[in-house]
Formats: sequence, C-alpha cells, structure tokens
Amino acid sequence: MSLTTPVSEDSAIGTTIGIINVKDLDSGDNGQVTCSVEGSSPVKIKSNVRNYYALVTNVPLDRESVSEFNITVFASDSGKPPLSANETFNLQVSDVNDNPPVFTRALYSAAITENNSPGYFVLSVVAKDPDENQNARVSYILEECAIGGSPVSGYISVNSENGVISAARSFDYEQTKEFVCVIKAQDGGSPPLSSNVTVKILVQDQNDNAPQVLYPVQTGGSLVAEMVPRSADVGYLVTKVVAVDVDSGQNAWLSYKLQKAADRALFEVGSQNGEIRTIRQVTDKDAVKQRLTVIVEDNGQPSRSATVIVNVAVADSFPEVLSEFTDFTHDKEYNDNLTFYLVLALAVVSFLFITCVVVIISVKIYRWRQSRILYHSNLPVIPYYPPRYSDTLGTGTLPHVYNYDTCRTTDSRKSDIKYMQPMSQSLVSVDDVGTDSAQNGHQRSANSTLNNSPGFSVL
Repeated sequence: MSLTTPVSEDSAIGTTIGIINVKDLDSGDNGQVTCSVEGSSPVKIKSNVRNYYALVTNVPLDRESVSEFNITVFASDSGKPPLSANETFNLQVSDVNDNPPVFTRALYSAAITENNSPGYFVLSVVAKDPDENQNARVSYILEECAIGGSPVSGYISVNSENGVISAARSFDYEQTKEFVCVIKAQDGGSPPLSSNVTVKILVQDQNDNAPQVLYPVQTGGSLVAEMVPRSADVGYLVTKVVAVDVDSGQNAWLSYKLQKAADRALFEVGSQNGEIRTIRQVTDKDAVKQRLTVIVEDNGQPSRSATVIVNVAVADSFPEVLSEFTDFTHDKEYNDNLTFYLVLALAVVSFLFITCVVVIISVKIYRWRQSRILYHSNLPVIPYYPPRYSDTLGTGTLPHVYNYDTCRTTDSRKSDIKYMQPMSQSLVSVDDVGTDSAQNGHQRSANSTLNNSPGFSVL
C-alpha cells in the first residue's frame, strides 16, 4: 500500500512511505507476527496496530546518489517451528532542484587574433546539472560588466542553449589586449539555481601597423639638416633614426637600412639601432648637401616599412650651410606663395563673375515684369494742364471769373474738365506765353460753352 508513489528526495527522516498489512491464520503464538527489513535499507519497520506496519525513512535520501531502492520485508510468526514469508518492494526517489549547474572548468581562457570578423567563434563553456528533467536544463547568460567604459555585450555574445561564445565585433590589439567576463549557468528549476565562471579572452597581435618615425621629424615646410664637420673621423655619429611600432612581439622588431644616398661610401646606418655614422674620413671634395633615405622595416609577416629622409650638411660653419640650402628654401617658399596667390585670384574672379550674372538676371527680370504690367493695364494718362486765363476787361457774361484745368489723354476723343472754385475778376493769366488772340479765342470758347449748357464737357 502507498509504495507506488515515488518519495521525494528532500523528505525528512521518519517520513512514512508505506503501510504493510501482514496476516497469519493461526492463533495464539502461532499467529503472532514479527516484521523486519533485510539488509541495508534507508527505511525501517514501525508497528502501528495489530497486523499493520509502517515503513518510515531512517536516513536522508539523495536521488543523485541512489534513485531507487528494492526493499525486502521479512515476516515471521512465533510458532514452533516458526513460519515466515518475505516480499520485495521497489521504492522510487523523485528529484527536487537541490543542485546548481557546475562548470567543467574553474576558469576558461581563449586567444583570438585581432581584426577578426564579427561572429567569429571564440570558445564554448559547459555546465552540468545532476538533477533531472527541467531541473537539469541549463541556460547560459552573459553577466553585464564594463570593458574600457563599454558594455561587455559589445565585445562578445553567448548562446544561451549551448554556451558558445562568439565575437560581437572586430578586436583591435592596440586598443584592447585582453578582457575578462563572467558567464552564469542557470537551471530551469523553481526556484532556479545558478553558478558563475570567469572567462579570460586574450587578443593576439597582427602586423597591421607600419613603423612610425619619431626622429628626425619630417617637417615638410622647413628644412632641417644635421651638421658634420669636415674634420670628422671614421665612425662619427651623425644622427640617430628613432622609430617605434605599436605592434608587439616580432611585429615590433625594427631594422634600419640605407636605401638611397648621394654618397654611399660616406655614411652607413646601424641595422639594429638606427645610428647614422661616417665610414670614412670626410674630405674637402665631399658635397655640402647630403641627402640620405633610410627605410625602417618591422619583422612581421608580411613586413611593413616607413621611409625617412635625413639631410646632412658637411661644413665647418653655419654660413656655409646657409648659403647652400638657401636656394632650396626660397624655391619652396616661392612655390607656396605662388599657389596661394593663384587660389586667391581664382576666388576673386569667380566671385566677380557670379555677381555680374546675378545683376544681369535681376535687371532682366525687373524689365520683364514692368513690360507685363504695362501690357495688361489701360493706356497711360498723360496729364496736360493748359494755361489759365481770366477776363481782365470785365465784359464777360458770367458774373464771376472761372478757371478750368483740362486733362487730356493720348486718345484725343475723350477729355475731362475739372471745375475749380470761383476766383476774383481781377485775376490775370499765370501763363506768360501766348498772344492776345490766343487768349481771346480761348476765352470766347469757354464763354460759349458755359452759355449753352449747365454742365461742362469738351468733346
């Protein structure tokens, strides 16, 4: 009874896992039964009432150690001779989430060459959980941390199902030589259990940087020369080429050699230290200006190199050097000035041309708009103001003297007369030009018109 249901591994000691009923048809001592468990077993027999016995746990259970038990119960009566019987029961132990995932290593490390492609495989982490079913299902999570001020998720990513770590970006050895991150393994139990492991990733160098020359400085605009007196002996130190390579290892091992020189028999370059020395006695026949081209090469595969030009002046005094190098300096300055003035002249001419074009276009548009306005409007009115006259003799038929302003258009068929306020009879003409006949004619014409009609118009 009750032995078909598995018992949980976290059951406390003394937990009843089943009830056994034993019957003996005899009577008296012959029917008195005693039960016991044979061998080593995690359970024991406990008598409850007559003929009923309880199986209770007597040790802690651990499914990860023993997942099931075969329990043999031995029953014997008190008769003489005693009679007995036995029965074997199978006890299943059910799992609880009592074990966190455990990584196969205490520390993971991997190396990756710089300039890798995103998504490049780095390494895999593995964690095992001794539980079963959902309690043993492990998920991998990248713990957040900062690398150089940036989140670690910008550098690597981890597959939550299989623990594969991949590069999320292209690494640069000169910026990041190594970094450390933490991976968490978490099971699917409730509540979930987890554990962490440290992963160290080393970025390996690649020969992706050429040597950089620190001295002599390549100024470009000005000319720098090293002085060598004509009294210099063999092995005289002229200067030293100083270069660095930001790569590491053999990719940063530099070698120097003289690539080009005006007189190869006068100078040499140390292959390891970059020192430029004389290899013979300087004579008066040697030119003042000496131009050396030194190449600096690293030991990477493939190798990279840089070139530096060293100007050497063989002279005993500075004025002698200055006279030799002046032409070159002046030519350089002249070319720079010429280029500047050419660019300036081009800019001025372009500005003037654009300004002229804009002005011409503006004038054209203005004239076109004026012509369109005149075309759509009526004929223009040209005002004409004739001379003003008055009757100085006082013989007119009107009781008062009037002045009239006549406005005429270019179309002579229509005219307007503007009526003005009466004026004094003693008003004289304000027009000094004209004759008496013209004045009389105009006056008669006006009087005739006024006598014939109460309104005024000129046809």
